[in-house]
Amino acid sequence: MFSSATPASGSRPLATSALKRAGLIDKDERMKDVTRDKPGGRKGVSKIRSHRPRPIDAFKDHQAGTSRATSGGAPSDGLAIRGASSARNPTMGRLRRNAVTTTSVTNFGRAATVGVKAIDVWRDFVNRRWNAEARFLNLESMLDDPELSKHGLFPPGAPGSSTREASVIFKLASNLKPPVQTISLANNHIGSGQLLSTLAHYLPKLANLSLQNNDLKVWRDMDYLSGRKGKLEHLRELIMIGNPLRELEIKNGRGDKYKSDMARRFPSLVMLDQEAIATIAFDAPGLATAPITQKRPTATTFPHEMKPSFITGVEDAVISNFLVRFFPLFDGQRAALLDAYHPSATFSFSVNTTIPARARIQGLHSQLPNQRKLEWSVWLNGGSRNLNRLGGSLGLDKAFNSLHIGSEAAIRAMSALPKTKHEISGSPEKFCIDAWPIGQGENLKLFVSLHGQFIEEPSEGIRSFDRAFILAPAPPGSRAKLNGWDVMILSDQWCIRSYSSHEAWRPGPMRVQAGEPLPPKETAQQLSALTTSVPPQGQAQLQEALTTFSEPQRGLIMQICQRTGLNARFAVECLENNAWNVDRAIANFEQVKGALSRDAFL
Repeated sequence: MFSSATPASGSRPLATSALKRAGLIDKDERMKDVTRDKPGGRKGVSKIRSHRPRPIDAFKDHQAGTSRATSGGAPSDGLAIRGASSARNPTMGRLRRNAVTTTSVTNFGRAATVGVKAIDVWRDFVNRRWNAEARFLNLESMLDDPELSKHGLFPPGAPGSSTREASVIFKLASNLKPPVQTISLANNHIGSGQLLSTLAHYLPKLANLSLQNNDLKVWRDMDYLSGRKGKLEHLRELIMIGNPLRELEIKNGRGDKYKSDMARRFPSLVMLDQEAIATIAFDAPGLATAPITQKRPTATTFPHEMKPSFITGVEDAVISNFLVRFFPLFDGQRAALLDAYHPSATFSFSVNTTIPARARIQGLHSQLPNQRKLEWSVWLNGGSRNLNRLGGSLGLDKAFNSLHIGSEAAIRAMSALPKTKHEISGSPEKFCIDAWPIGQGENLKLFVSLHGQFIEEPSEGIRSFDRAFILAPAPPGSRAKLNGWDVMILSDQWCIRSYSSHEAWRPGPMRVQAGEPLPPKETAQQLSALTTSVPPQGQAQLQEALTTFSEPQRGLIMQICQRTGLNARFAVECLENNAWNVDRAIANFEQVKGALSRDAFL
């Protein structure tokens, strides 16, 4: 009743002979049973659900009589460029143009492979366009090339073309000898930079490129050529005349910006649109075909050295007395600062949570024990007036509410912030002070800028800060004067930052990021030892001379005195003549010490 799944004896040899006579197979092979022979030896049910004729069956029947006659029975070669694929039967789907194999259409509507391969057509095309003597590859007006049209190949820029065709051309160009130096892709209707995305990969040392009279419209098209490091680093000349991108910029009066943006994308460029790019240089310009000059050594220091604290137009004692009294009260008893602020004084603080690049490289936020205990939320939620972050509809209200006007409002706002501890007296090198007068006559004020660090309690983590005061002399009879303040605060702006080392303002050469690390600074204990090592007869003279200098300068002067025996006046002169660099000052001293008189020493 039911037919057996096992084929009758001798049926497979008969079928094999029939297929061989039909030309569908070349040798004896076991026929596979679709219901049994599955990958891995698994059995399954055939996916064929009916016996209706299929397009593939007609294709196979026709192939037996025509395919070998058409293709000569030669197997197709593998594709050299990734992304290309063989032609397909149009009855089964859309015909895809192959960048490597040319095709023709038979009377059955399928794409049959012809004897000439597309890769050979492309190779012949590149060789015909190649001028080895000038190292110039002329790829202009490729759509008008008769050989490409004859074989139905679509060059870059033609309707229906893709990056595959461009990749084939550029790869063939990379094999030319001598290496290609100049390429012209003018007049090709190229409307997308993506078609050129493989140019830099196959021809990274290209020196001259013409894209004249194409259809590149946006800067993103240029980013396919220059978007990443290593793309066309040797490009010397670029022509963009006739492209909408260039013409629109020139028309709208943005020609200088257009040149600047191009120069930024191609730093080695010296000629743009047949005009020299203006550069700031002291050496004579070279030819467009000149080899790339060697890279200059990386600078390790900035042209100018860091100077010590700058205080002018006011006695140091006024500044030091104010700071020495202000910060202990700010750390321990902020309410006691009420009299130090003018009744209409302003106070605000802002938070910068970004970790400085140098501090990140030095690992300060992972090496110091308590840094991970710090939190920004208490500062951000406490009224931070960082105007860069006060956006949106409520930004104006926040900016107004975070500016505290009046001494009582200022004290109330700062009392709500975390406790702090500033080591003003114990570690003066951790602070940098600049101060100078502003205004004239009765309106004379004093501007004080302070950079330093503090310990936040109770976490004991370290933060850096910048603080700017505007001070005015305390009038006789005012609350500030009656409570011992020589000056009173008119404005107080405080910026709290992620911690970065105080080496940033250390006097002397300023290292760039790539430079060697700065040598370690003398500790406070070492500086104290230097004072005691000076002969007793010169200590009084030294202490008197040091009073006119800032704390960082005092440490340097004391080092010179201790190591050379010079008195304070000659030590200062030695440091000033050597940009306050101790090592240079010592070396200078060794050169001239034989000519110094006895008066130069302690």
